[in-house]
Amino acid sequence: MFRVLTVNGTSKERISEGVVDVGLPNSDEIRWIDLAEQEHESVALLAERFGFHPLTVEDCLHFDQRPKLELYEGYAFLVVHGFHVDWDDVDRSDALELHIFIGQRFVITVHERQIPSLEEVWRRASIDGRQVSQGADHLAYLIVDELIDSYFPLLDELQLRLDQLEDRVLDQAHEVELWEIMDFKRLLLELRRILSTQRDVLALLAKRGDGYFSDRVSIYFRDVYDHALRLHESVESARELVANVRDAHLWHASQRTNEIMKRLTILSAIFLPLTFITGFFGQNFESLPFHSTWLMYVMMASCIGVPIGMLLYFVRSRWF
Repeated sequence: MFRVLTVNGTSKERISEGVVDVGLPNSDEIRWIDLAEQEHESVALLAERFGFHPLTVEDCLHFDQRPKLELYEGYAFLVVHGFHVDWDDVDRSDALELHIFIGQRFVITVHERQIPSLEEVWRRASIDGRQVSQGADHLAYLIVDELIDSYFPLLDELQLRLDQLEDRVLDQAHEVELWEIMDFKRLLLELRRILSTQRDVLALLAKRGDGYFSDRVSIYFRDVYDHALRLHESVESARELVANVRDAHLWHASQRTNEIMKRLTILSAIFLPLTFITGFFGQNFESLPFHSTWLMYVMMASCIGVPIGMLLYFVRSRWF
């Protein structure tokens, strides 16, 4: 589905839907074309009206691209990723891939799913056309900046949940399953994979401007690049925290195993003399040494006194 936002030289905005306005704007206009849930026919229409390279058209049909920046004749092609986390099932979290075509007077965004940060920029631009009238490269900066900033609340929530998970691991009254820790580890690996590549792309945008990104806008991209560096550092810190939580969990599991083994060993040590006493006096022979009635009472007293004495010794030695 196409939606088109066109802003003229007086910053007056016009919004339309459908394919009527899908094309190059007039010389005094800046146009933002947004395509959601793209199909082959809609992407082919963009290629026909804007003359896009077949490689970029193919990329828009298969949303499995890594963040990248490619320059073609007449436009730049940018791939950036947002991220969605399902906190009820962290394992279902995934990236929100966004493809951006940036020309002299147009910006085209293509995405499979709704991206909240993109919707926020569209809402602001549709209210205040001056944000679009500053140029296509400035509009691209607004989109990328909002997309990168959307990671901050995500990582703040992730840090909070990791702190809570660490408290649960250290508090032996709460059970923590290993799969909970591994879900967070996989989430951080995916974030690191995306942000590390995206950081390199933003470094290219932050350099001296070329035909599609002016020096004025490149300065703004430096700020976005700084945000990407901070995000990457936060992910690395969170990965270290997850590793510490996992080590603490495994240590507690080992301690519980050792405690169980210690108690079983103590029980075995208590029953060992009992086994000897009952085995010795339970032999089915006549005229055993020390065979007498009073010795039976000694055996019974030993069966009671020996384990009690051993328990008192273990408790006093703090083995139990």
